[in-house]
Amino acid sequence: MTQDPCIICVAITGSVPQQSDNPAVPITISEQIESTQAAFEAGATIAHCHVRNEDGSPSSDPDRFARLMEGLHQHCPGMIVQLSTGGRSGAGKTRGGMLPLRPDMASLSVGSNNFPTRVYENPPDLVDWLASEMKTYDVRPEIECFDLSHIFQAAKLVGDGRLPANVHVQFVMGVKNAMPVDRAAFDFMRETRARVLPEATWCAAGVGPGQAIVNQWCIETGGHCRTGLEDNIRLDRDTLAPSNAALVQRTVDLCEKAGRPVATWQQAREILALPMKGAA
Repeated sequence: MTQDPCIICVAITGSVPQQSDNPAVPITISEQIESTQAAFEAGATIAHCHVRNEDGSPSSDPDRFARLMEGLHQHCPGMIVQLSTGGRSGAGKTRGGMLPLRPDMASLSVGSNNFPTRVYENPPDLVDWLASEMKTYDVRPEIECFDLSHIFQAAKLVGDGRLPANVHVQFVMGVKNAMPVDRAAFDFMRETRARVLPEATWCAAGVGPGQAIVNQWCIETGGHCRTGLEDNIRLDRDTLAPSNAALVQRTVDLCEKAGRPVATWQQAREILALPMKGAA
């Protein structure tokens, strides 16, 4: 068991959950800021952010991202802001239209895979463009690995200079029709990352009921954690999560039980080699 601090990322809203699924899902910019502030105070140091239209549908509007970033910088000083370039929110280059805002980090899916009802398309030319934009605006990529090939593709992009060596890698487990929550698969992904991307930091996300167990695996094996209402709207089968902060607190409790410290925002920035901007 490593004693290195564990970074907790909170995925606050995503593109899919609605308030009809769980009233705690933050939709408006003000709701997202309030929810993220509570999660930050509970121990999260990365905010993984999507934005929504007023009707709750997903959006890639850079103006909405700008207003969200402004609010997070004001109310969560020091917190790492990671914006999503995911495909549910837009098509083509609209997915990266917010990168000139220079967030600390942004998600980058380097390959395609199946989602519950469709193919999540990430064609090579779009991946190259998003990677180039992240490099131009000094945005740290988080590589979303929905299967094993995505680790190797990320390593190829690092090897030829399209991505920096110290990318952040996330294994995404539990999406229907993609990689399941499976311990042997988790361990193999982890070992492969260490072999082909030795300078990368890493975490994993468990979708739905797998969230807590994937958090536990990460804590036990030296990785970092992602939680939040984007991935899972419940504390257990019978209980809706009352907030993003409640899911963060559950992860903090898992860290405490395992004897692993939770990273402060300063430690998170140091671990990820990000500038120490934020609170004095």
